[in-house]
Amino acid sequence: MAHLDVRDASGDRRVVIDPLPFAIGRRETNQLRLTGGEVSREHAEIVREGDQFVLRDRESRYGTFVNGVPVTVHTLNPGDQIRLGRGGGADLLFALADDMVSSSVRSSTNAVGDLRQVAALLEGLRALGSGRVLQDVLALVLDTAIEISGAERGFIMLAAGTTGATLEMKLARARGRETLGDATFQTSRKIPEAAFTTGEIQIVADLLDGAMADVHAGTVALGIRHVLCAPLHLVRYVDDASAKSEDRRIGVLYLDSREKGTLMASATRAALETLAAEAAVAIENARLYREAAEKARLEQEMRIAAEIQSALLPKTSITKGFVDAAASTIPCRSIGGDFFDYADHASGGFAFTLGDVAGKGPPAALLSALLQGMFSIEGQGADAPSLVVSRINAALFRRGIESRFATLFFGIVATDGTLMYCNAGHNPPFVISGDTAIRLEDGGPVVGLLPGVPYAQGTVQLKPGDRVVIFSDGVSEAMDGAGDEFGDERLLAAIHAAHADNEEVDAPRLVDDVIAAVRVFTAGAAQSDDITAMVVRYRGVAR
Repeated sequence: MAHLDVRDASGDRRVVIDPLPFAIGRRETNQLRLTGGEVSREHAEIVREGDQFVLRDRESRYGTFVNGVPVTVHTLNPGDQIRLGRGGGADLLFALADDMVSSSVRSSTNAVGDLRQVAALLEGLRALGSGRVLQDVLALVLDTAIEISGAERGFIMLAAGTTGATLEMKLARARGRETLGDATFQTSRKIPEAAFTTGEIQIVADLLDGAMADVHAGTVALGIRHVLCAPLHLVRYVDDASAKSEDRRIGVLYLDSREKGTLMASATRAALETLAAEAAVAIENARLYREAAEKARLEQEMRIAAEIQSALLPKTSITKGFVDAAASTIPCRSIGGDFFDYADHASGGFAFTLGDVAGKGPPAALLSALLQGMFSIEGQGADAPSLVVSRINAALFRRGIESRFATLFFGIVATDGTLMYCNAGHNPPFVISGDTAIRLEDGGPVVGLLPGVPYAQGTVQLKPGDRVVIFSDGVSEAMDGAGDEFGDERLLAAIHAAHADNEEVDAPRLVDDVIAAVRVFTAGAAQSDDITAMVVRYRGVAR
């Protein structure tokens, strides 16, 4: 009776060729279903023509080979070795009687049958939450390869760099599961680079043979003579009903030895090709898991940073005898570069600030915390706003933080309604008095960019009920889905709309109305800047 001795990632088995035609491939309806990465859904079939068994390739992606030769149609003879794919598929031995079983196939696949454990061990490592998942998988692959081949040592190099064209050493091991460092593992890069570039297994039977000794003189000097290097070729499919979703080389598996032993045996080569195919999937899964774990860690750190930044900001609203104030900020990322703060001034007045650091994310957030700390110290003193801003500019410039500066508005409202302020490159705030609005522009350039620049100071007399509206450019430059900006005119319209019924509107409500107007305008469109607004309302001196 005709049968096939099958060797693939699942191990060894014998399959009777019945019924005919006998379909082979990844699809479940095939008589012989194989799961190798290079096996097509309908890869090949065996039919009977008279007394002969004929093998036909069914337009498979990676081809069908008999005794190492690609075939489309081939009349099978006992002992023919059939390979599906280039090396990451499956090997079959055609036989007509039980005594035709190849002992070489059987012996070489005993070890290969254990290779699926790499993927299973990966799942176990995931369950343990190991931070060394990738290194553990690399060690498993290398130790298995050394044991199968009888090699003395080996290493794995993985593709690195933005293009993935550079090989980077990840792990080197010797017999006895000994990890080798760079100082103890020396070899030529020519062989692994050739395997990676061509995608073909590289075998050097003897480095002392002819010109090889000169090309690999450094390796020969260590006594190494025999080398086998297989590319780690990753092939993934989404499911049985879909086409190939990924096909690329991710690195190389290198083995060498001073003694020939079994390293050069054809069965060893076949076993290592199967290992390389399985190892590529396990290594890539481990790398993706590590990246996912790192991403989760960074996201957790960003959440903590956002909580800290929120805690550093003052209460969103505050009321004194002669003023009430409120502010709100919406970062465009987890953490932002806008900040605001309030302080009791030494003169008895109410000090306040709102700033916007250039840039986004963690660098901007750190600088905003620094500036907020400076304000908490400088803003409570007896100095005028222009002097305070000058000192902040000098302190920030001295730190030499490249390409980092900030816009800043600092003001002090006295009990009699006198507003002294300094605007350091910030969007000019509005002072709303009845139906009129004036801009607060006196000051100078942004802080942290230029040393020794003078800052001017402006003064405005507030009447009871007047509001000072300070905002970052994330408010005026907020964009809707069509790319139109919110703008100063819409901001003024939102402020006046809040007082349309002549009702006295306090600072918290006016801030809420401004933010709500921006939200309605943007209608959920993604924003590229933080949105921050503050309102300071002068209430007058209590009688």
